[in-house]
Amino acid sequence: MILNAVRHNKKSGGRITLEPLELAHGIIDSLSAKLAADILLLDLTGITLIADYFVIATGESERQLRTMSRSLEQEIKEKHHIAPLSIEGTASAGWILLDYGSVVVHLFSERQRKRYNLEEFWSNARTVVRIA
Repeated sequence: MILNAVRHNKKSGGRITLEPLELAHGIIDSLSAKLAADILLLDLTGITLIADYFVIATGESERQLRTMSRSLEQEIKEKHHIAPLSIEGTASAGWILLDYGSVVVHLFSERQRKRYNLEEFWSNARTVVRIA
C-alpha cells in the first residue's frame, strides 16, 4: 500500500520498517490505556489506497479526546520514532484525525462518530479488533 512507517534506530544508525499492523496495534494499546471507548481496527487493504488500516475510537469528552490525541502522538513518537504526517480536526469539533500513512486514526465524540458513521461507510472492510 502506501509506505510502511519507517523509524530510525539510534543504536545501529539504520532504518527499521514498522509494519502497518504493528503500528495499528501500538495505537490501540495507547488508546486503550487512555480509556477510549469502542476501539475498532478496520483492515482496508485491497479496498482503498487511502490507508491499510483505520483505527476508530470514541472519547467521552473534549478533554479526553485532546488527551487521547496528544498522548498517542507522544507515545508513538517516543516508542517508534514516528510522527503523524498530518493532524486534522480538534477536540472541540468532536473529531481528530491523525494520519500515519498506512494507518489513519479517527478519534470522535459519540455524536460525531454517529454522524460520520465510518463503520457503515467502510462496511466491506474486515474488522481486525473491536474493544467495546
